[in-house]
Amino acid sequence: MVTRRELLAGAGAVAVASGAGLKPLPAKAAQSKTLVLASMGAVTGNWDPTSHTTLGQLKLEKFVFNHLTRCEMREGKSEELTPDLATSWKLIDAHTLEFKLRDGVKFHDGKEFGAEDVKATMEYASNPARPASALYPGRVDVEVVDKLTVRLKTEKHGYPASAFWFISSFLPILSAKDIADPALLQKRPNGTNAFKYAGTQGDRNSLEANDEFYGGRPKIDRIVYAYVPDANTRALGLLNGEYHIAERLEPEQYASLSSNPKVTTHRALTTENKYLHFRCNKPPFNDARIRRAVCHAIDRDQILSLMGEAATPSNCYISPTKFGFTDIPDYPKFDPDACQKLLAEAGFPKGRGLPQLEYITSIGFYPKTKEYGELITAMLAEQGLDVRLTVLEPAAWEQAIYRRADGQGQGHMCDVGWMTGSPEPDLVLRPNWHSSAALITGINDREIDAALDKERAATNPEERRSIFKNETFPTLANKVPSLSLFSAVTFHAAARNLTGAYYFPNGPIDLSKADLS
Repeated sequence: MVTRRELLAGAGAVAVASGAGLKPLPAKAAQSKTLVLASMGAVTGNWDPTSHTTLGQLKLEKFVFNHLTRCEMREGKSEELTPDLATSWKLIDAHTLEFKLRDGVKFHDGKEFGAEDVKATMEYASNPARPASALYPGRVDVEVVDKLTVRLKTEKHGYPASAFWFISSFLPILSAKDIADPALLQKRPNGTNAFKYAGTQGDRNSLEANDEFYGGRPKIDRIVYAYVPDANTRALGLLNGEYHIAERLEPEQYASLSSNPKVTTHRALTTENKYLHFRCNKPPFNDARIRRAVCHAIDRDQILSLMGEAATPSNCYISPTKFGFTDIPDYPKFDPDACQKLLAEAGFPKGRGLPQLEYITSIGFYPKTKEYGELITAMLAEQGLDVRLTVLEPAAWEQAIYRRADGQGQGHMCDVGWMTGSPEPDLVLRPNWHSSAALITGINDREIDAALDKERAATNPEERRSIFKNETFPTLANKVPSLSLFSAVTFHAAARNLTGAYYFPNGPIDLSKADLS
């Protein structure tokens, strides 16, 4: 089982690349275009993309790595894949998915891209020994048909190859040469995308334009990816010209900046839901009645009112941008009487006899987490539950939410989102609620596992939709290993002279066609 230490080795502490600091820009770039991005997320000290699920690093990696396919997810239109490193793809049979690959692509170190890199990446990332393997359907075997053709095979592993259809837009493609040398893989990111890694100084990582990018050299010469954990600092830095992009703004900052002539703003529904996760493998939340009681104590309408434009209602365990989304009719609703009835049935009338419960949240990473954390704490107190709210800065929060070596995590409840760059719902469902992963909840429930395994095994989209609607989501809503608080809306602001940026709904930004005028 993945431990917190394995998953987040070095989280919050950015290692300086050997050779030290940031490389100078080429002499020809006397008037170089450098863009500084103020990020709310830290990166780890390990550049292997399979070593973590850290959002800040996933966003940085998006500048460096390509994927087989690309998906520009929008609500109601989340199923259209377009070519990236693959030019075409098709199901050969239920357990075989074929990809034709783009010719003439090179990694940043000069190595030519080909089928052996896809084989090495897929087999490496899906190995259960890798910390991020929970993001993928399971082990996969890859056949190299020729230099530019691969076939993913799943028959030996008991699930259909179609499970990798959407995953193809999420898994970054690595060099087979790097995978063969773990020390090299961890030392620096080496992809095929529009920007290549130049170095690290403290909490700033530098990327430079890739002259040989298959889509054409970017107009921006350098990106400085700066970790700025405070939202006010990000917004003020944008206004004073220190930053060109400020991400994950508070709703009030977005409203204020929307009328500022110096900046442009961007608002979008994301792939992310925000959850109140229960530690289901430790008392008292190993009892589903206590979990349901807490759910019935929380008035989510009040949270939505507090969040304003930063949230939309959610009665499902995935965002509306994900494949298979549906409202769950029996999703737990605010009902104090039901809360008290369940507490009494579990042997804790009006909460008497329960221990103090620790509720862990972050500040600066997501909008208003402290504010609605205080609101939830007050709601639970009204029902007789003694709750201590622990508010942590992002790096410490990421350390706290994942499991320790003893298989349990800090506290009893955690405020966490889960943002992934693909319409594939299993990227959210399995890491959070399947017993083989359950990184935060620690849930181990045979009925949940069966419902998740069944939808993964479906061989066509409509069958899978039906299983989600009638079995998977109702089972989760009944067991409530977590409460979905809302679907998240994200806000960015950028300097007025930045044009051509594309904002993915899972957070990364495509600057390959962007310009600073």
